[in-house]
Amino acid sequence: MFTGFGDAAVDFYEGLEADNSKAYWSDHRHLYDEHVRAPMQDLLLALEPEFGEGRIFRPYRDVRFAKDKRPYKTQCGATAGPHYVQLSADGVMVAVGYYAMVPAQVARYRAAVDDERHGPELEGIVAGLHDDGFTVAGDRLKTRPRGTDPDHPRLDLLRHRSLYAWQSWEPSDELHTPALVERIATTWRRLDPLGRWLDDHVGVTLDDAAQDVRRRR
Repeated sequence: MFTGFGDAAVDFYEGLEADNSKAYWSDHRHLYDEHVRAPMQDLLLALEPEFGEGRIFRPYRDVRFAKDKRPYKTQCGATAGPHYVQLSADGVMVAVGYYAMVPAQVARYRAAVDDERHGPELEGIVAGLHDDGFTVAGDRLKTRPRGTDPDHPRLDLLRHRSLYAWQSWEPSDELHTPALVERIATTWRRLDPLGRWLDDHVGVTLDDAAQDVRRRR
C-alpha cells in the first residue's frame, strides 16, 4: 500500500546532485532503497489496476558514449505503458507520450499527422493540453521534413520526431501521503487522449523494439 515517498527522498536527490559519486551512492544507498525505490514500487502497484503493470528504470546512467560521465541518474523514473512518473529533487513529474521513436515510428507518425482526419484530431488534443497548462514537448526538426509543403497546416507537429506532454509539481507535504496516487492518476487520465492517439497511429512493433535496442547499443 502506497503511503507516500519517504521523508528523505528529496534530500537524497539533492545530495546526489551535489555529489554524484560512488562514495555518496554507497553511503546513502539505504535511503534510495527505503525512501525512493520501495515507495515507487508501491505507487506503481496502486496505479496498476487502471494503467497496467509498471517498471522502474535502473538508477545507473549509461555513460559509454556520453560526454557526461556522472554514474547515477538524479531522478527515479518509472513507466506504465505510455505513462511516466518521475521523482527528483525538484518534486514529481508526470508525462504521457513517446519519448523516443525509431525511424519506422516517425514515418507512421508523420503519415497520421498528414492525414486529414487523424491529423486534426491530434492538433485538437495538443491544443487542449496547452490550454490546461501542460507542456507539449519532444525532439523536433529545426526545419521541415523533406518534401513537406512549407504551408502545411500542421507543420509544427510534423517536425516532431518524438511527442509527449508533461506536468510537474514542486516538493510538498503531498509527496509523502497516499493522496499522491490520485493526483497522478487524474493527470494521466487527462493525458490519455494523447497516449491513445500515439498507440493507435504510431504504436510499437517487434521490429521497432529491435531497432531501438540496436540504436541504444
